[in-house]
Amino acid sequence: MDLVEGLVALGVLVGLVGIVVPVLPGSIIIAVSVLLWALDRGTPGAWGVLAAVVVLLAAGNLATYVITGRRVAASGVPRRTLVLAGLAGIVGFFVIPVIGLFLFFAGGLFLAEYARLRDAEAARSSAFLALRATALGLLVELALALTAAATWLVAVLAGVGG
Repeated sequence: MDLVEGLVALGVLVGLVGIVVPVLPGSIIIAVSVLLWALDRGTPGAWGVLAAVVVLLAAGNLATYVITGRRVAASGVPRRTLVLAGLAGIVGFFVIPVIGLFLFFAGGLFLAEYARLRDAEAARSSAFLALRATALGLLVELALALTAAATWLVAVLAGVGG
């Protein structure tokens, strides 16, 4: 593994972390990292690997929005609640680095639903359904990003890039 591949591997790892900690644009970081590798290699095989990686990452992003959107809509949670929870998560990220993102998102989701429904049990149930939908979307995106990362790694180990 040469310097370019080492830097791309680091970029792919940072991208994978970015999917789990959605402050970083994980899929974009992975795609740009593999693009840099393909540009460096310049072979048809490297461009083919880049195409496969981009397709996997795009499918992961699309699946996340479709799965999360449909499940959240089915649970009756309005977009406004998710926006408020997302803003709370961003604040939480800076109050308690990394962990605060998840804690404040969940707390913001519950509080927004409680303000909307005026019933703690209904708000808890609604927030739980939205959290579960969000987690499922994240897992699908992570699985496809891991597959994209593995595709690049196998190509590197097999010498596809030249």
